[in-house]
Amino acid sequence: MDQKIINLYDQYTHSQLTRKEFMKRLAMLAGSTAAATALLPLLQNNYAAAAPFQSGDITSEDITYPGVDGDVKAVLAKPKGKSGIGGVVVIHENRGLNSHIIDVTKRVAAEGFVALGVDALSPFGGTPADEDKGRELIGKLDMEKTVGNYMNGLDFLRDLGSTNGNVGCVGFCWGGAMAGRLAVNDPELQASVAYYGGQPDAVDVPKIKASLMLHYAALDERINAGVPAYEKALKANGIDYQLFMYEGVNHAFNNDTSPTRYDEAAAKLAWERTIGFLKNKLG
Repeated sequence: MDQKIINLYDQYTHSQLTRKEFMKRLAMLAGSTAAATALLPLLQNNYAAAAPFQSGDITSEDITYPGVDGDVKAVLAKPKGKSGIGGVVVIHENRGLNSHIIDVTKRVAAEGFVALGVDALSPFGGTPADEDKGRELIGKLDMEKTVGNYMNGLDFLRDLGSTNGNVGCVGFCWGGAMAGRLAVNDPELQASVAYYGGQPDAVDVPKIKASLMLHYAALDERINAGVPAYEKALKANGIDYQLFMYEGVNHAFNNDTSPTRYDEAAAKLAWERTIGFLKNKLG
Protein backbone atom coordinates (compact mmCIF):
# COMPACT_ATOMS: atom_id res chain seq x y z
CA MET A 1 0.00 0.00 0.00
CA ASP A 2 1.14 3.55 -0.77
CA GLN A 3 3.09 4.91 2.20
CA LYS A 4 1.24 8.22 1.86
CA ILE A 5 -2.01 6.42 2.64
CA ILE A 6 -0.52 4.72 5.70
CA ASN A 7 0.87 8.07 6.88
CA LEU A 8 -2.53 9.69 6.43
CA TYR A 9 -4.18 6.99 8.51
CA ASP A 10 -1.53 7.46 11.19
CA GLN A 11 -2.27 11.18 11.22
CA TYR A 12 -5.98 10.48 11.53
CA THR A 13 -5.58 8.09 14.45
CA HIS A 14 -3.18 10.35 16.37
CA SER A 15 -4.66 13.80 15.83
CA GLN A 16 -7.94 15.66 15.84
CA LEU A 17 -8.45 15.09 12.12
CA THR A 18 -12.15 14.34 11.64
CA ARG A 19 -13.34 11.18 9.95
CA LYS A 20 -15.00 13.28 7.24
CA GLU A 21 -11.75 15.10 6.43
CA PHE A 22 -9.79 11.86 6.61
CA MET A 23 -12.10 10.16 4.11
CA LYS A 24 -11.90 13.20 1.83
CA ARG A 25 -8.10 13.07 1.81
CA LEU A 26 -8.09 9.29 1.47
CA ALA A 27 -10.35 9.56 -1.61
CA MET A 28 -7.90 12.01 -3.17
CA LEU A 29 -4.99 9.63 -2.62
CA ALA A 30 -6.95 6.55 -3.68
CA GLY A 31 -8.46 8.15 -6.75
CA SER A 32 -12.12 7.96 -5.81
CA THR A 33 -14.54 7.70 -2.89
CA ALA A 34 -15.27 4.10 -3.84
CA ALA A 35 -11.57 3.21 -3.76
CA ALA A 36 -11.21 4.94 -0.39
CA THR A 37 -14.11 2.96 1.02
CA ALA A 38 -12.53 -0.27 -0.21
CA LEU A 39 -9.19 0.62 1.39
CA LEU A 40 -10.62 1.51 4.79
CA PRO A 41 -10.99 -2.08 6.12
CA LEU A 42 -7.33 -2.70 5.25
CA LEU A 43 -6.27 0.28 7.33
CA GLN A 44 -8.44 -0.27 10.36
CA ASN A 45 -7.61 -2.77 13.08
CA ASN A 46 -9.48 -6.06 12.72
CA TYR A 47 -9.58 -7.61 16.19
CA ALA A 48 -11.80 -10.48 15.07
CA ALA A 49 -9.27 -11.64 12.48
CA ALA A 50 -6.50 -12.24 15.01
CA ALA A 51 -6.66 -15.59 16.80
CA PRO A 52 -7.03 -14.98 20.55
CA PHE A 53 -4.07 -16.03 22.64
CA GLN A 54 -4.74 -19.18 24.64
CA SER A 55 -2.58 -21.01 27.15
CA GLY A 56 -3.43 -23.60 29.75
CA ASP A 57 -0.41 -22.47 31.76
CA ILE A 58 -1.85 -19.12 32.86
CA THR A 59 -4.88 -17.72 34.62
CA SER A 60 -6.49 -14.36 33.91
CA GLU A 61 -9.24 -12.36 35.54
CA ASP A 62 -10.84 -8.94 35.45
CA ILE A 63 -9.98 -6.96 38.57
CA THR A 64 -10.04 -3.44 39.96
CA TYR A 65 -7.52 -1.67 42.14
CA PRO A 66 -7.61 1.74 43.87
CA GLY A 67 -6.81 4.65 41.59
CA VAL A 68 -6.39 8.37 42.16
CA ASP A 69 -10.12 9.14 41.92
CA GLY A 70 -11.81 5.75 42.06
CA ASP A 71 -11.23 2.17 41.05
CA VAL A 72 -9.18 1.31 37.97
CA LYS A 73 -10.22 -1.62 35.79
CA ALA A 74 -7.56 -4.09 34.70
CA VAL A 75 -6.85 -7.62 33.52
CA LEU A 76 -4.55 -9.62 35.78
CA ALA A 77 -2.79 -12.61 34.19
CA LYS A 78 -0.21 -14.88 35.78
CA PRO A 79 1.43 -18.27 35.35
CA LYS A 80 -0.19 -21.14 37.24
CA GLY A 81 1.64 -22.33 40.33
CA LYS A 82 4.42 -19.75 40.21
CA SER A 83 5.32 -17.08 42.75
CA GLY A 84 8.29 -14.88 43.51
CA ILE A 85 8.35 -13.62 39.90
CA GLY A 86 8.54 -10.18 38.33
CA GLY A 87 5.51 -8.02 37.60
CA VAL A 88 4.83 -6.13 34.37
CA VAL A 89 2.25 -3.42 33.73
CA VAL A 90 1.04 -3.55 30.11
CA ILE A 91 0.01 -0.18 28.65
CA HIS A 92 -2.39 -0.03 25.73
CA GLU A 93 -2.48 2.07 22.59
CA ASN A 94 -4.68 5.13 22.20
CA ARG A 95 -7.88 3.11 21.81
CA GLY A 96 -7.96 1.58 25.28
CA LEU A 97 -7.74 -1.91 26.73
CA ASN A 98 -9.02 -3.85 23.72
CA SER A 99 -8.81 -7.55 22.90
CA HIS A 100 -5.37 -7.16 21.30
CA ILE A 101 -3.78 -5.66 24.42
CA ILE A 102 -5.53 -8.21 26.63
CA ASP A 103 -3.85 -10.86 24.48
CA VAL A 104 -0.50 -9.11 24.90
CA THR A 105 -1.05 -9.13 28.67
CA LYS A 106 -1.65 -12.87 28.58
CA ARG A 107 1.43 -13.40 26.41
CA VAL A 108 3.55 -11.56 28.98
CA ALA A 109 2.15 -13.84 31.70
CA ALA A 110 2.93 -16.92 29.61
CA GLU A 111 6.56 -15.79 29.58
CA GLY A 112 6.70 -16.08 33.37
CA PHE A 113 5.53 -12.73 34.74
CA VAL A 114 2.55 -11.45 36.65
CA ALA A 115 1.03 -9.10 34.06
CA LEU A 116 -1.43 -6.28 34.67
CA GLY A 117 -3.21 -4.81 31.66
CA VAL A 118 -4.54 -1.48 32.91
CA ASP A 119 -7.56 0.27 31.40
CA ALA A 120 -6.67 3.98 31.32
CA LEU A 121 -10.24 4.77 30.32
CA SER A 122 -11.60 3.55 33.66
CA PRO A 123 -12.61 7.13 34.64
CA PHE A 124 -15.08 6.99 31.72
CA GLY A 125 -16.42 3.56 32.67
CA GLY A 126 -13.82 1.58 30.74
CA THR A 127 -12.84 1.04 27.13
CA PRO A 128 -15.79 1.31 24.70
CA ALA A 129 -16.38 -1.14 21.86
CA ASP A 130 -16.07 1.69 19.31
CA GLU A 131 -12.34 2.31 18.90
CA ASP A 132 -12.90 5.81 17.48
CA LYS A 133 -14.79 6.66 20.66
CA GLY A 134 -11.91 5.22 22.67
CA ARG A 135 -9.49 7.46 20.79
CA GLU A 136 -11.63 10.49 21.58
CA LEU A 137 -11.77 9.60 25.27
CA ILE A 138 -7.99 9.14 25.48
CA GLY A 139 -7.65 12.81 24.56
CA LYS A 140 -9.93 13.81 27.44
CA LEU A 141 -7.94 12.08 30.18
CA ASP A 142 -6.34 14.10 32.96
CA MET A 143 -2.72 13.13 32.33
CA GLU A 144 -1.49 13.74 35.87
CA LYS A 145 -4.21 11.52 37.31
CA THR A 146 -3.66 8.93 34.57
CA VAL A 147 0.03 8.69 35.43
CA GLY A 148 -1.03 8.32 39.06
CA ASN A 149 -3.38 5.47 38.16
CA TYR A 150 -0.56 3.62 36.38
CA MET A 151 1.82 4.22 39.27
CA ASN A 152 -0.79 2.74 41.59
CA GLY A 153 -0.82 -0.25 39.25
CA LEU A 154 2.92 -0.64 39.68
CA ASP A 155 2.48 -0.52 43.46
CA PHE A 156 -0.34 -3.05 43.20
CA LEU A 157 2.06 -5.50 41.55
CA ARG A 158 4.83 -4.76 44.05
CA ASP A 159 2.51 -5.60 46.93
CA LEU A 160 0.99 -8.68 45.31
CA GLY A 161 2.04 -11.83 47.09
CA SER A 162 2.86 -13.70 43.89
CA THR A 163 5.54 -11.23 42.75
CA ASN A 164 9.09 -10.73 43.95
CA GLY A 165 8.55 -6.96 44.24
CA ASN A 166 10.41 -6.21 41.01
CA VAL A 167 8.25 -4.40 38.46
CA GLY A 168 8.53 -3.09 34.94
CA CYS A 169 6.23 -1.87 32.19
CA VAL A 170 5.76 -2.28 28.47
CA GLY A 171 3.71 0.13 26.38
CA PHE A 172 2.65 0.53 22.77
CA CYS A 173 2.03 3.78 20.86
CA TRP A 174 0.23 6.00 23.44
CA GLY A 175 1.33 3.38 25.94
CA GLY A 176 4.92 3.70 24.77
CA ALA A 177 4.83 7.36 25.73
CA MET A 178 3.26 6.40 29.07
CA ALA A 179 6.08 3.90 29.67
CA GLY A 180 8.44 6.85 29.38
CA ARG A 181 6.34 8.92 31.77
CA LEU A 182 6.44 6.12 34.33
CA ALA A 183 10.21 5.89 34.01
CA VAL A 184 10.41 9.61 34.74
CA ASN A 185 7.95 9.56 37.64
CA ASP A 186 8.69 6.29 39.45
CA PRO A 187 12.26 6.04 40.75
CA GLU A 188 11.62 2.44 41.85
CA LEU A 189 10.67 1.24 38.36
CA GLN A 190 13.29 -1.22 37.20
CA ALA A 191 12.50 -1.72 33.53
CA SER A 192 10.54 0.24 30.94
CA VAL A 193 9.91 -0.95 27.37
CA ALA A 194 8.45 1.50 24.85
CA TYR A 195 7.20 0.49 21.42
CA TYR A 196 7.06 3.48 19.02
CA GLY A 197 6.07 5.90 21.78
CA GLY A 198 6.58 9.63 22.14
CA GLN A 199 9.61 10.56 24.22
CA PRO A 200 9.83 12.35 27.57
CA ASP A 201 11.16 15.90 27.55
CA ALA A 202 14.94 16.02 27.71
CA VAL A 203 14.75 18.06 30.91
CA ASP A 204 13.04 15.10 32.64
CA VAL A 205 15.54 12.45 31.54
CA PRO A 206 17.81 12.88 34.61
CA LYS A 207 14.92 11.61 36.77
CA ILE A 208 14.99 8.19 35.07
CA LYS A 209 16.36 5.37 37.20
CA ALA A 210 14.90 2.43 35.26
CA SER A 211 16.65 0.54 32.48
CA LEU A 212 15.04 1.28 29.12
CA MET A 213 14.38 -0.65 25.93
CA LEU A 214 13.11 1.44 23.02
CA HIS A 215 11.62 0.02 19.81
CA TYR A 216 11.05 2.32 16.82
CA ALA A 217 9.79 1.83 13.27
CA ALA A 218 11.99 3.39 10.61
CA LEU A 219 9.00 4.62 8.56
CA ASP A 220 7.39 6.30 11.59
CA GLU A 221 8.49 9.87 10.88
CA ARG A 222 6.09 11.42 13.41
CA ILE A 223 7.48 9.56 16.43
CA ASN A 224 11.06 9.34 15.19
CA ALA A 225 11.38 13.13 15.02
CA GLY A 226 11.96 13.11 18.78
CA VAL A 227 14.51 10.28 18.89
CA PRO A 228 17.77 12.23 18.38
CA ALA A 229 17.16 14.69 21.23
CA TYR A 230 15.99 11.89 23.51
CA GLU A 231 18.98 9.67 22.81
CA LYS A 232 21.33 12.62 23.31
CA ALA A 233 19.79 13.25 26.74
CA LEU A 234 19.96 9.55 27.65
CA LYS A 235 23.65 9.43 26.81
CA ALA A 236 24.40 12.70 28.58
CA ASN A 237 22.79 11.43 31.78
CA GLY A 238 24.25 7.94 31.72
CA ILE A 239 20.87 6.20 31.47
CA ASP A 240 20.95 2.45 30.88
CA TYR A 241 19.12 2.04 27.57
CA GLN A 242 18.90 -0.01 24.41
CA LEU A 243 17.43 1.49 21.24
CA PHE A 244 16.38 -0.51 18.18
CA MET A 245 15.27 0.93 14.85
CA TYR A 246 13.41 -1.57 12.64
CA GLU A 247 13.98 -0.81 8.99
CA GLY A 248 11.16 -0.80 6.47
CA VAL A 249 8.33 -1.06 9.00
CA ASN A 250 5.58 1.27 10.18
CA HIS A 251 4.23 2.53 13.45
CA ALA A 252 2.20 -0.25 15.15
CA PHE A 253 4.29 -3.00 13.56
CA ASN A 254 3.65 -5.19 16.62
CA ASN A 255 -0.13 -5.06 16.32
CA ASP A 256 -1.24 -8.21 14.49
CA THR A 257 -4.78 -6.84 14.10
CA SER A 258 -3.48 -4.08 11.79
CA PRO A 259 -3.17 -5.72 8.35
CA THR A 260 -1.26 -2.93 6.59
CA ARG A 261 1.19 -2.10 9.41
CA TYR A 262 1.86 -5.39 11.20
CA ASP A 263 5.26 -6.86 10.39
CA GLU A 264 5.68 -10.41 11.65
CA ALA A 265 9.48 -10.52 11.50
CA ALA A 266 9.99 -7.21 13.29
CA ALA A 267 7.30 -8.03 15.86
CA LYS A 268 8.90 -11.38 16.65
CA LEU A 269 12.38 -9.91 17.01
CA ALA A 270 11.19 -7.02 19.18
CA TRP A 271 9.22 -9.42 21.38
CA GLU A 272 12.21 -11.72 21.90
CA ARG A 273 14.31 -8.72 22.85
CA THR A 274 11.61 -7.42 25.19
CA ILE A 275 11.12 -10.69 27.06
CA GLY A 276 14.86 -11.26 27.41
CA PHE A 277 15.27 -7.74 28.75
CA LEU A 278 12.44 -8.09 31.28
CA LYS A 279 13.71 -11.45 32.50
CA ASN A 280 17.17 -9.97 32.99
CA LYS A 281 15.94 -6.91 34.89
CA LEU A 282 13.04 -8.36 36.91
CA GLY A 283 14.19 -11.90 37.66
